[in-house]
Amino acid sequence: MDLHPITVIEIIFTVTLINTLFIIAFLIPKTKRKTGLYTATSITALILLFFIIRPFWINYHFSVKKEQLTFYLEKQFPNEKWQITQNIGRQYNPYIFLVEFHNEKGWKYHFYVKNADHIRQNGFSQPDGTEIKNGKHMQREDW
Repeated sequence: MDLHPITVIEIIFTVTLINTLFIIAFLIPKTKRKTGLYTATSITALILLFFIIRPFWINYHFSVKKEQLTFYLEKQFPNEKWQITQNIGRQYNPYIFLVEFHNEKGWKYHFYVKNADHIRQNGFSQPDGTEIKNGKHMQREDW
């Protein structure tokens, strides 16, 4: 199983934090140790809950933002067809979408979707071997 470096850093940081909490809980006076252990256990449970819920949260927001981008593209480029994808990997922002229009094969326009009112094109990729030129769907005012 290959772990992404970001995941490894998160695991190391989290394990260090949890260990520190339990060490502190055991080092405090006996009269308050029980409270310290409850606190450390509660924080550990919240951290685990965060790591369990986060992928579902991101996937939910991905689908909402993809729908918002679709409505935006329908307004900006009526009567056109496109395909929306995204880069795969922890190092990429999950809210940047790659749009390839059917009448401009190989060109991918990068759209950042913050919410329905804040969608902007923040880059593009062109096919290998082509000269740098303006794509048919560039929105220069966003750059």
